[in-house]
Amino acid sequence: MDQLAFNLQEDAEIEAAAKAQKAAPADNTDQPAPAKRTHNRAPLPDHLERQEEILSPGDACGDCGGALKQLGEDVTEELEYVPGHFIVKRIVRPRMACTCCEAFAQAELPSRPITRGRPGPGLLAHVLVGKYCDHLPLYRQSVIYSRDKVDLHRSTLTDWVGRSTALLEPLADHIGKLVRAGPALFADDTPVKMQIKGKTGKAQTARLWSYVRDERPWHGQAPPCAWYQFSVDRKGEHPSTHLAGYQGVVHADGFTGFNGLFGDGKASEQACMVHVRRKFVEVYDREGSAIAEEAIKRIAALYAVEKEARYKPVEERVAVRQEEAKPVFEELEAWLQLQLPKISGKSILAEAIRYALGRMPKARAYLDNGQLELDNNICERSIRPVTLGRKNYLFMGSKGGGDAAAIAYTLIETARMNNVDPEAWLRWVLARIADHKMNRLEDLMPWKWAAE
Repeated sequence: MDQLAFNLQEDAEIEAAAKAQKAAPADNTDQPAPAKRTHNRAPLPDHLERQEEILSPGDACGDCGGALKQLGEDVTEELEYVPGHFIVKRIVRPRMACTCCEAFAQAELPSRPITRGRPGPGLLAHVLVGKYCDHLPLYRQSVIYSRDKVDLHRSTLTDWVGRSTALLEPLADHIGKLVRAGPALFADDTPVKMQIKGKTGKAQTARLWSYVRDERPWHGQAPPCAWYQFSVDRKGEHPSTHLAGYQGVVHADGFTGFNGLFGDGKASEQACMVHVRRKFVEVYDREGSAIAEEAIKRIAALYAVEKEARYKPVEERVAVRQEEAKPVFEELEAWLQLQLPKISGKSILAEAIRYALGRMPKARAYLDNGQLELDNNICERSIRPVTLGRKNYLFMGSKGGGDAAAIAYTLIETARMNNVDPEAWLRWVLARIADHKMNRLEDLMPWKWAAE
């Protein structure tokens, strides 16, 4: 629904711009605009190349024929786009022979991402980012490339994606180790369709699991990273396998499949208050319940404190929460317990209250630990690229295709979390990884690339 609302807003703005264009004067003379635009016109970025076109009236006056002299100039800047284009990189290795002893000499062919393959690292990075970041299925990319008279069949592109993600898998595994090394992480999953082998048109519901480490809200030193894993179903054995041996804190929703992570000698659970709030929002939208409305307001008070505590050191976050959030949290919990006997036990409001009372004891730990968050929103944001992508490619073709997607999402989302252009970084990585030592994978991480 959020995406639909966003699209409708875009359409309304497009309609307004079209009407303004029709109402504009036919010539290019400067005249007062019929109505002031509501969007901001920031200066064009300085780093962009400038191509100048000088429009001179000539050297002679059009009225008397006298010589013209320049008094100044008016400059109008126009933002233009030059489409990306293919090039053929020719690697020439002269075959040489010694004039004295006739010994043969030739330079070694540099390692390439795909042995005996034709794509360069830049093209592979472009295809990967097109599919998994910009949500362009490979058949659409094939059509786009054909407009440049370059025939890259979809089957060729699928081969490249499979081989390049296999080459990049050690990097994704390294990111997974970094995620699991943190004192706290965020876990979530989302459904994706997977085609059933041998049954055209039939699909089953598979899952992509997301695990995120993000210490930015409390000034942690570790760079943020996201690790994805694919499974053919939603059984609880998958997160238990993914996070085997992890003993930190896991932010999660109430999905029972995560229960195997928690217990003595295992991880601790930090419940998500966004899911608690969501239950009351659903009740209020359906019934207009005053109790649900009051619960929403009380939860909003907790988030007002979080806004103040965000991006502060751990000790300051705890102090703010103890002073301002703890009384609100405890009063909310006590107030909900008082409301439950007043309403029908079979109502959806009672169900929302019971859910809240069941989750709040598992959310309380954030009050005493500045490394924890009140919700799992950090991980839910990491799921959004997947939800956008599945609207375009509809389903995974196989288990191997899902694993490849998990690798690509891991690398691309981690780069984005570190404010690194994923295509530029992957181009750099793919040019090096074939010869790179596996015990120095840290040197290829996006935060290392940004430092260079």
